[in-house]
Amino acid sequence: MKLARAIHFDESDRNIFHIAARTGEWAISGGFEFSDWSEADLKGKNRQAFSNGWLGMETFGRVTFVAVTQIEPAELEVLTDRLAQHFVDIYGAPSLDAARPVAARELEHAQDLCEDHDPNTLIAVSRELTEAGVNEQFRTIKTDDAGLDQFAIHADME
Repeated sequence: MKLARAIHFDESDRNIFHIAARTGEWAISGGFEFSDWSEADLKGKNRQAFSNGWLGMETFGRVTFVAVTQIEPAELEVLTDRLAQHFVDIYGAPSLDAARPVAARELEHAQDLCEDHDPNTLIAVSRELTEAGVNEQFRTIKTDDAGLDQFAIHADME
């Protein structure tokens, strides 16, 4: 199984997002945050988060780039519980039992985005508001093209 981790090439995310995700934390697109936004909401740092921010799963901060890496089933379970709790705390989900299947689907979507890519492949997201809602598009950058060996930070869970 694969999922994405936040990666930084410089300090710019600290300046462009309200909260920057921590390097190495698991990340998902997090487009659900913008489901009820309008053009009026797209100002300053909110616009930047909407336009190209991935959602970190520890800080719930944003990051511009993520890198594909392996994830263990136990880690995925922890992330599912954490996201379900976030849905209860921030979005008013009625219970963890109700939020957990939605959180699992969000993480499945993120896994699907990563599954066919080699480890360390970078992924960027871009979003736009349409009449139908939020449209997300994803762009990949292969490690060889990015020169990632100089920058990648890999966490060891042990």
